[in-house]
Amino acid sequence: MMRFAGKNVLVTGAAVGIGRACAVRFAKEGANVLLMDMNEVKLAQVVQELSGCPGKVLPKVCDVSDEAAVKQAVADAEGKIGSIDILVNNAALWRHRAAFWEVPAEDWHTYLNINVLGCVFCAQAVLPHMLEKHWGRIINVASVAGVYGNANMTMYSATKGAVIAMTKALAKEVTAKGVLVNSVSPGSVSNSAEADMDYTSQSELSFMGRTGSDNENASLICFLASDEASYISGENIMIDGCRKKM
Repeated sequence: MMRFAGKNVLVTGAAVGIGRACAVRFAKEGANVLLMDMNEVKLAQVVQELSGCPGKVLPKVCDVSDEAAVKQAVADAEGKIGSIDILVNNAALWRHRAAFWEVPAEDWHTYLNINVLGCVFCAQAVLPHMLEKHWGRIINVASVAGVYGNANMTMYSATKGAVIAMTKALAKEVTAKGVLVNSVSPGSVSNSAEADMDYTSQSELSFMGRTGSDNENASLICFLASDEASYISGENIMIDGCRKKM
C-alpha cells in the first residue's frame, strides 16, 4: 500500500527507535523522506536500509535545537524533493533520572532546547508551505510522562507536557487552514538499541505486561499522517499498553 506516494516527510531523531521505524514505514509506502539526526553513523545505516524504497531518501546530520541549521536543512530538502507535507517531531532527550533539586539549570536548558524548541523550530520551518497548500500533518512525539509526570524525571516530564500543550494550541491555529496537528504519547518503549523494530520486553508498567515496539508506535504515527485520520486534530493519543498509573 502506497499511502504516502508523492508526499515529502521530515522525521527527526530518525536514526534509531521510533524515528527509524517511522522512516522505514514512510519510505516503504512511497514517500520521499528527509531524515534528521545527530548520529551520522546510525543515520547512514538507515539510509542503506531504505536503498530499495521507491522515494528519495535525504539524510541530514542536524541538531534540532539549532534554528538556523533546521531552516537550512529544510530549505536544502525543498530544492531536491519539494516542500515538506508531513513532519514527525521525534527527536528528544530522555535518559536522565535525578531528584529535582539536584538538576542544574544547564540541564534544564538542554532539555528545553531539544525537546521543546526543537519541535518549534521544525514546525516553523515547514508550516508556511503547508499553509500555502492547505494540507499538512504535524505529529509530535510526546510521552505519558507529560501526562502523569514521572518522579525523578521532572525535566523530561515538563518538556513533554509542553509538547502536548503546544500541540493542542497550534492545532487551534492551523486546523481550519488544512494542517492537522496531533501528538502521540508512548508509554514504556523498547530499547532503541534493538535492531528488531518488533522487539518488546517485559514491563510491569502496563497491564499488557510488556513494552511497546517501535513498529507499533510508528503505525499510530503513520495513521495520523495519512488521509485516514482526516478528522483528527488537536489530540494527544496515548499508546501505552493500558498503563498502570505509577
